[in-house]
Amino acid sequence: MKRIAIDMDDVLAKTTHVIIDRINQLVEKKYSYEELMSGNTSVKEEFYSHYLANNSFLWEPGFFEHIPVNEDAIEVVKKLTERYEVFIVSAATEFPNSLKEKIGWMEQYFPFITWKHIVFCGHKHMIQADYLIDDHEKNLHTFTGTPLLFTAPHNLHIHDFQRVNNWKEVEKLLLD
Repeated sequence: MKRIAIDMDDVLAKTTHVIIDRINQLVEKKYSYEELMSGNTSVKEEFYSHYLANNSFLWEPGFFEHIPVNEDAIEVVKKLTERYEVFIVSAATEFPNSLKEKIGWMEQYFPFITWKHIVFCGHKHMIQADYLIDDHEKNLHTFTGTPLLFTAPHNLHIHDFQRVNNWKEVEKLLLD
């Protein structure tokens, strides 16, 4: 059975949406996800400048508990588990409070994936799978299987990998 490794933040979960909301509260702005996806570089640079100066909330308890799930992720991942061995792989050790929160999040939204198929690590270079679905190129460059770049505002400039824009595209690519 082929194996798929799937990232959590900005792949399964709408983490950037929650980050945008938090930055908007902290700097009293009204950035939107759609605006960051538009390719407007001046807005993106301004937002990421605020993010770099104000991102300590990522280390606060509770941040990763209530992040919404990406559209169609639950249904498509469930279908993937019928044909592939699926592992959820997150570089969560950077944010120690996130470990328990991410386990709880997985239990809530993806109860069909047990703790035996969840991997928390610092770097993903040791992950062995046939596919890795991730939003960060740093994880895809060292991957030895087929890397799939899941679209997010921070990776629109990357053209080195096959891109999937949403879970319906993943479904079509890996299940059709």
